[in-house]
Amino acid sequence: MKNFPNAFVIILYFILFAWILTFIIPKGNYQRELNTETNRNIVIANSYEQKDAPHLSVFHVLLAIPKGIADRADLIVLILILGGCFYLIEKTGALNQGLNQLITILKGKELLALIIICILFLFGGFAIAIQEEIIAMTPVLLLFGRTLGYNPSAMIYSSFGSAVVGSAFSPFNPFGVIIAQKEAEVELLSGSEFRLIVFLIASIVWIIYIIKYVSKNRVDKSVANIEAGKLSIRSKTILTLLALTFGIVTFGLIQLSWGFNEMSACFFVLALVSGSIAGFSFNKTTEVYIDGFKEMIFACIIIGLANCISIVLKEGLIVDSIIHALFAPLKNVPPNISAVLMMISHSILHFPIPSYSGQAILTMPILTPLSDLIGLSRQVTVLAYQYGAIMMDAVIPTNGALMAIIALGGIKYNQWISFIIKPTLLMLFIAALAILVAVQIGYN
Repeated sequence: MKNFPNAFVIILYFILFAWILTFIIPKGNYQRELNTETNRNIVIANSYEQKDAPHLSVFHVLLAIPKGIADRADLIVLILILGGCFYLIEKTGALNQGLNQLITILKGKELLALIIICILFLFGGFAIAIQEEIIAMTPVLLLFGRTLGYNPSAMIYSSFGSAVVGSAFSPFNPFGVIIAQKEAEVELLSGSEFRLIVFLIASIVWIIYIIKYVSKNRVDKSVANIEAGKLSIRSKTILTLLALTFGIVTFGLIQLSWGFNEMSACFFVLALVSGSIAGFSFNKTTEVYIDGFKEMIFACIIIGLANCISIVLKEGLIVDSIIHALFAPLKNVPPNISAVLMMISHSILHFPIPSYSGQAILTMPILTPLSDLIGLSRQVTVLAYQYGAIMMDAVIPTNGALMAIIALGGIKYNQWISFIIKPTLLMLFIAALAILVAVQIGYN
């Protein structure tokens, strides 16, 4: 469909749809209390009640747009700084020379290159739940893909898609598994062996699927505008600093509890240093950096707009109503069926709550006593959340990172869905089987 709406329009439609839902779904909420240990408000189980409250006005919906963008300020800053950094490094010629070397090394081994990309991003999701950071890398990945004969869908599948799979099946995703286990009062990092086995199975199936796809959908290789010859000393230095920066950032995320601001600071320094090493004047370095910011503006706005949908649903007081409607009936079915339905419910719930960390905090206090009541292990309850919620990041339009990445790839949302829906359903099928096995073996 040539006239299918772009990402900006699709999100505006979903904001409108979310507003309409606030008139249809009964308003209600759960009571909450402050957990002094975590300093977070947690939901009190069995405290849901419907409420009478005025509907959101048109003006309130319009206010959600600047609120949504402002709420994602730290991420938007990271995307601008990281994207500008990659753009500047590309303009130094270091990135092009590095790609040239890779293409030479991998000549005739294009499939191996794609598998390596999949594995790298699988472990990026596995270790630190990388996702938004891929936005700034997307232009470089697409360029690399074109030189190897792979279309944008294949490159986004092997990078962003692999990161989602890695995050969904990771034994210790810090923003998913660990938070959910903490909220469910399960020993942190417990049950990792079972999760690791499922992760390996899912990863192998995921890679096999992309291999089959690219074998039938190769495109003509483009000749990249890159410098011939060996890497210059300047380029080697810049690329070494780039790798070193990623190492420092990864260490900071894992060991020092860094956030987006610390990452932004590291890449800001890298950009300025790279410009200096390339021989740019300080004025030229900043001008090129600003040009890089411009390349990322659309992606940043998409990130902010996607957040508006959640704001409308929350301020319309229907998020808790959706949670109650999805999970309350589960107590009436056998534990094994309940566990799979719990995963499906989490998948549905991830549309209005695109933050899977937020979804864990919202749902675990409700589901923990429910799972105890129906004889379902809390570990399985965490599995159902983990697989159902996080895997949906590959498809939901409320995920700003996804919408920004496919927009940069020139892929319309309907095209992406037609491409990604089968492997996503395949991953959810593996997840459902894993949950059934977990129930059967008494996984705790």
